Amino acid sequence: MAAISLNKIEETAPALVSLYKTAGHALTEHGLDGLRAAVYLVVDHSGSMKPYYRDGSVQALADRVLGLSAHLDDDGIVPVLFFSTDVDAVTDLSLADHQGRVERIVAGLGHMGRTNYHLVMDAVIDHYLDSGSTEPALVVFQTDGGPTNRPAAERYLCKAARLPLFWQFIGFGDPTSRQFDYLRKLDDLAVPDKRIVDNAGFFHAGTDPREVSDAELYDRLLGEFPKWLADARARAIVKP
Repeated sequence: MAAISLNKIEETAPALVSLYKTAGHALTEHGLDGLRAAVYLVVDHSGSMKPYYRDGSVQALADRVLGLSAHLDDDGIVPVLFFSTDVDAVTDLSLADHQGRVERIVAGLGHMGRTNYHLVMDAVIDHYLDSGSTEPALVVFQTDGGPTNRPAAERYLCKAARLPLFWQFIGFGDPTSRQFDYLRKLDDLAVPDKRIVDNAGFFHAGTDPREVSDAELYDRLLGEFPKWLADARARAIVKP
C-alpha cells in the first residue's frame, strides 16, 4: 500500500496523478510495493546547468521524484539540496506547492558556481542523521558532470556506505562525454575493499532528460535499489 493514497494526490497535487500511478507500477515491478523510505533530491546548480533549468528539465525531475516519494513517505515532502561550489540551498518540495517550485528556489540562489559533490553529500548525511529516521533513504543525485574534488566525493560515498543511504546518480548531458567517467567509477567502486556495500548507481538521462519516459525513468531510478536493500539488510545497515 502506498504511503499516500491516490485520493490524496488527486486532492493536493492533481498534476502528479499520472506520475504517481507510473511510479506505483515501477515499485511493484521491482518488488518494492509497500516499502517505506525517505527520498532526497540533490540538484546540480553549477553554471553549465543553466539550459536544464531554463527548459524545465530540473522541474520535471523534481515532479517525478515527488510522484515516487508519495508511495514511500507519508509526509508529502522531499528534501531538496542545490549545490555548486558549495551547498547553495537546503529546502524542500511538497505535493501542495510543487508547480514552479524549482524556479522560485533558484531565483533566490544567485551565482551558479563549480561542481563539488562532497559538501552536499555531507549535508545529506547530516540531514538524514538529524531526522532520526531508521528507514532507508533513496538519494536521487542529479549532475551534468564530474566533481572538482574527486577524492573527497569518493571518500564521502564510502563513508556513507555504513548508513541506510542509497545514492542514485543521474547524468544530464551527452552520454559520450568524459565528464561522466568519474560517475562510472563511483558506481563501480570495489566491495568490500572500498565500501561495505554497493551503495550507488548511475545512469544517463541524455541531452534532453524530458524525453526519457516516466516509466523508463522510474525503472532506472529503482534498478539497483532492491539489491542494495537486500545487501544492507544482510549487514544490519537497514533494519529487517
